[in-house]
Amino acid sequence: MTEAVKPPRPASTILLLRDSAVTKGEVEVFMMVRHYEIDFNSGALVFPGGSVDKGDQEIIANPALYSGGEGLDAVDLSFRIAAIRETFEESGILLARPKGSNALVDAKRASQIEAAHRADLCDNKTTFLKVLTDNGLLLALDELVPYAHWITPEGMPKRFDTWFFLAAAPPEQVGAHDGKESTDSIWVSPREALEGGESGRFKLPFPTTRNLIRLGKQPNVKAALDDSRGKPIVTVMPVMTKLNGGRQLRIPLEAGYDGEVFEVGALG
Repeated sequence: MTEAVKPPRPASTILLLRDSAVTKGEVEVFMMVRHYEIDFNSGALVFPGGSVDKGDQEIIANPALYSGGEGLDAVDLSFRIAAIRETFEESGILLARPKGSNALVDAKRASQIEAAHRADLCDNKTTFLKVLTDNGLLLALDELVPYAHWITPEGMPKRFDTWFFLAAAPPEQVGAHDGKESTDSIWVSPREALEGGESGRFKLPFPTTRNLIRLGKQPNVKAALDDSRGKPIVTVMPVMTKLNGGRQLRIPLEAGYDGEVFEVGALG
């Protein structure tokens, strides 16, 4: 009897960007090292993100809690809301606006909200809906620019249907790992992250590597956002084959990465 294919779980991640203050012509992206005991991508350097959950659907039902969702259906809204929630849980960076303001919440206020609610949110002692309501916030969905869509190959023990978004990091919100799901966090240029992957300093999952290479072609945050805004997204579900004792992954050439067939040691 053929085993049923496991459906992927909806998930979201954000590449939070800032212009490098050290190297002209480079962007930096916020990344975290996953805890070694986590059962997916353990020890890997990744972007903040995670699964869509039931609470994200509850926020969708209250449009007064978000802005920039015009024209999006419930599925699209759930990916964006989850992206902002998970990024807040995992980094403390908050992409939201005070009600009645066009500006993102400032770093001081974001820090106060993080100190008061982040731990309880991560421990499921409160909800993101309550955090937004109690603090008079609107999620800034319009700050997210769709960047990529990856689905874990069939046959993998854990599968995710993940949307990647770009966003400019709110001014002076620097972020920090939670010490539980992640054990370290850094602002790093794509070049430095990729060099670390080659040297063994970092463990980089295959989708992360491909997206870092693509991001590294952009000279600044504005260029990265402008290049992706409105661009069609080609879904990537790598097809894995074995070859000469190793493995190859094939992805759609039209997805806009640096090739179509890649030799890999592990998918991650």
